[in-house]
Order: sequence, then structure tokens, then C-alpha cells
Amino acid sequence: MDTPAIFTEGEVYQAHFDPRDYLETWYNFDGGLSNKNSLMTSVLRNLHKVFSAGDVKGDTLIDIGSGPTIYQLLSACEKFNEIITSDYTDRNRQELEKWLKKEPGAFDWTPAVKYVCELEGQREKWAEKEEKLRKKVKQVLKCDVRKPNPLAPVTLPLADCLLSMLCLEVACKDLGTFRAAVKNISSLVKPGGYLVLNTVLKGTYYLVGQRNFSCLGLDQESVEAAVRDAGCIIEHIQEAPEPAPESISDYTDLVSVVARKQHAA
Repeated sequence: MDTPAIFTEGEVYQAHFDPRDYLETWYNFDGGLSNKNSLMTSVLRNLHKVFSAGDVKGDTLIDIGSGPTIYQLLSACEKFNEIITSDYTDRNRQELEKWLKKEPGAFDWTPAVKYVCELEGQREKWAEKEEKLRKKVKQVLKCDVRKPNPLAPVTLPLADCLLSMLCLEVACKDLGTFRAAVKNISSLVKPGGYLVLNTVLKGTYYLVGQRNFSCLGLDQESVEAAVRDAGCIIEHIQEAPEPAPESISDYTDLVSVVARKQHAA
């Protein structure tokens, strides 16, 4: 598969990123969880560790770049009273709303919900967890990580936690933009609050249906430097091999970061 020669701009996402194609390509649960879902299950295990440890909790969590997915919120919904989701494209936000409102044709996340409930030792409570998450998601907002306030024109009180999964590496065309984006999203967190990131490394592209989208080839050192430059102290960072499913991407690793926003000097 040829890698894209140019960065995929936001306008291309708005026009051509089909959330149903994305869900079908990356989250097809036919026959249950499989190797195709390895990236998702790795993220879910990382987030279970983060939120079950007990320190990362509070009133409000903002999820930046939610896409059309809810799996990344399944552990967090046990620790926060209010969750705000966000995405750049209209169709992704509509797809997310469809699940939140239980509309016909909404994507079925049951295998992912059961997986997290099993990690928590509560496999039979999956239906209750879905309802808890639906109640706690209060807003689905437009976001653009390239803006100093990624949620502009909306201004929110500073959050206790900022979550961003598999977003920045596809939203940023180069390292300078990535570093600025980490600063931008960190500005939404109160001093002493947490920044929780999961990012794939060394990727150049990913497929949605038959369409190529670009990916920024990061390494762990670049991610660490960007988080520190944004005024956060890294409390935990782990890089693990995460080979991309053949033919739909080429990333090699997944890095999980938990950092704390420093108080102003």
C-alpha cells in the first residue's frame, strides 16, 4: 500500500471521513474480539490501569478527538461525574450522538463494553455501564486541536482530566504542529489535573474503507518532549509493541502517557 504523499487536511476529513467505514475497518466485532481489535483492546487495558489506580478522578473529563467511538470512555465513566466529548467532523459527532441517544442503526459496542467490565471483574454489569456512560456524557462539541482553544467558540471551565486517544498523530502534519496541539489541549486542564494520551508511533498512514489518511510518524521521545513542553510532569509512560493490522496501517508501537499539569510558578 502506498503511503500518502501529503498530509490529510481537516477539510478532507470533513468531506471524506466516513464514520461507518471507519468503524467497519477498525472495530468490526463479527464473531467477537479478534486480532483486528488489538489496538482497541490495548488502549482499553491501558485506560483500565490508569483509572482503576484511583488517582485520576474528579468532576469533569474532556475527551479530545473522540471520533465516532465510545470505548475510550468506558473506564473513565466510573471516575468522573461529567464527560465532554469532541470531534472535528460533523459526521463523527452525529455517529457518536446516535449511540448516546440509542437511535436505530447505532454501532453496537457491546463486545468492548463486556471486555472492560471483565477487566473490572463485573462482566454481567455491561448494560448498566452503557447507561452510566450515556448519562455522564453531557456535551458533544466541535474541536480543532490546532486552535489555542481547541473547543472554540465554546469556553469551558478547566477540567480535572483531558483524554485523547489516537487523535493527535493524525491531526498534526509535523512535529511543530504536534507540540503546539499538546499545548493547546493541555490548556483545557486545571493545574494539578491530568493529561492522559495514547498515541501510535512510527505510522505514516491508515485506511478507512478504501481511502488513505495520513499519520505523523512519532517516537516516544517526541511525545515525552511535547508533554513536558506543555507544562506537564509525566507520571507514567509506557511504550509497547503494537503491530498494525496488515494492509490497513503501518504503525509499530503504542505509547501510553499519564501526566499532571503543573501549577503556575
